[in-house]
Amino acid sequence: MGRTDPGALEPYRPPTPRDISGPGRYLLWLVRSQRARIAAGMALGSSWMVSLALPPFVLSQAIDRGLIPGDRQALLLWAGALLVVSVLIAVLAISRHRTMTRIRMDASFRTIRASVRQSARLGSTLSRRLDSGEVTAIGTGDVQVVSQALTVTGPGFGAVVAYACIAVIMFDISALLAVVVLAGVPLLAAFIGPLLRRIEQTTTGYRRLQGQLTGRLVDVIGGLRVLNGIGGKDAHLDRYRAQSRELVGKGFQVGRPASWVVALATGLPALFLAVVVWIAARMAATGEISIGDFVAVHGYVAVLVIPVGALIEGSGDIARALVSARQVIHLLRMEPEHRDTDPAAPVPAGPAALVEPESGVVVEPGLFTAVVSARPADAIAVVERLGRFRDTEATWGDVRVDGITVDAFRERVLVADNDADFFAGTVRTAVAGRREPEDSAIRTALRDAVADDVVEALPEGLDSKVVSGAATLSGGQKQRMRMARALYADPDVLLAVEPTSAVDAHTEAVMAERLAAARHGRTTVVTTTSPLVLDIADRVVLLVDGVVDRVGTHHELLSSCPAYREVVSRVTGQEQDEVESR
Repeated sequence: MGRTDPGALEPYRPPTPRDISGPGRYLLWLVRSQRARIAAGMALGSSWMVSLALPPFVLSQAIDRGLIPGDRQALLLWAGALLVVSVLIAVLAISRHRTMTRIRMDASFRTIRASVRQSARLGSTLSRRLDSGEVTAIGTGDVQVVSQALTVTGPGFGAVVAYACIAVIMFDISALLAVVVLAGVPLLAAFIGPLLRRIEQTTTGYRRLQGQLTGRLVDVIGGLRVLNGIGGKDAHLDRYRAQSRELVGKGFQVGRPASWVVALATGLPALFLAVVVWIAARMAATGEISIGDFVAVHGYVAVLVIPVGALIEGSGDIARALVSARQVIHLLRMEPEHRDTDPAAPVPAGPAALVEPESGVVVEPGLFTAVVSARPADAIAVVERLGRFRDTEATWGDVRVDGITVDAFRERVLVADNDADFFAGTVRTAVAGRREPEDSAIRTALRDAVADDVVEALPEGLDSKVVSGAATLSGGQKQRMRMARALYADPDVLLAVEPTSAVDAHTEAVMAERLAAARHGRTTVVTTTSPLVLDIADRVVLLVDGVVDRVGTHHELLSSCPAYREVVSRVTGQEQDEVESR
């Protein structure tokens, strides 16, 4: 067996429903998922914190046994011990920091993986349940806040151990001093508890508004070209500024209790130092403790600054993490609108008709079918029901489509719409999608989608970079790239929504011809009102008020159906007006 990288992630197991039943349980799942590393962090954090108490002890021995008696040999011996202790502290600090960094990275990647897995599982449900800003805020902010809270498993746990050890050591010097030190714990809880609750309350409102503002920013950036064209950029900018000012106000509400926590992280240890040192000085003056013990007490209390500060900061991290974890589990607890049934129905073995009873649309296998409606939303609704993107009673052959498992259905039926996104990568990966890229097949798909000229104009061809969302491409170019991706997938059934709506008439005519040729003998459905596409369709289905009114070829319906002529002529007239206005 090969060696295992000690810094590698633990085996990934998705959280169970119990793990996402609450924010605290989700944090515990992150801890349980890397038990070995957490245990190492606790051991190193405790060792490092406790080791900080060694220098005062060694220094007190050097004073009492070497400096005051004038024993040079003892003084050198304890000075050497102080050097060894200093090196030990440095080694433990480095090891602790490295381990805690790995713990935080593991927690971050684990949350990201769970979120991405859930997003893929939800599919189209995600965009309807959660806006893009909220998803972005989870990925960019909540992940880091949640992972930061796991720091408490190292320095936080170590702080408790160190605090207890110093209290025990202080008992050996003076019971009174130990009691004063131990009294700091309830004092700490009394001061910090209300502040932590306040942080959690104010952070919840801040986090919600942050998600809304991020969503507005994503929408504005995504539609910047359109906003520039219609003159709506200033209006959206004013709204963004107003919402930003509101977010700043919420930020101040969060900052006030948070600043008190930071202040107390420094102030309370200083208060301990003053009180304990004052008591110890009086005891040293009366001879109750030695000068070396007094130096040791001063050192111990000074060391307490670190564990007490770690406890306070860790408490603040947990309060903020509970808010962020609540947002993460809100995503993880969502269920897809269309889940698999049990038992699952078999996929039709070969070509079969698709029937959508609500509208009456029947899609014959192997034909190119166009669905026309004066209200485009009606035609889109038919495609979404056929493609199982909404509640449906549609059938494929003798089987209801919602009875087939989602994975099996998506493998053979593809819905291609104009909202499909692009991930950052190359043209090759953008067209290949989830399938293995094959350059010859990719070029064929690009040609059939009339997108080959788009790629030829790019400096590195198929290796050219595509940014997230393909923001550097025009609307027509993105539409053709989407069609190329759909053709490369080569599904048994292709359901395309307005596949030529963003291209000019010449390109549209070529796209229609090549699409029909590429899909010859394969079931294809498009929603469109374009005469250029309708002319090459095998069957045209006219919807009136969302229900089938007529079925025939483009020319048959033109000659026999006034309602059809009205829809087509209106589109043709609109296109002519656009040409004349240019």
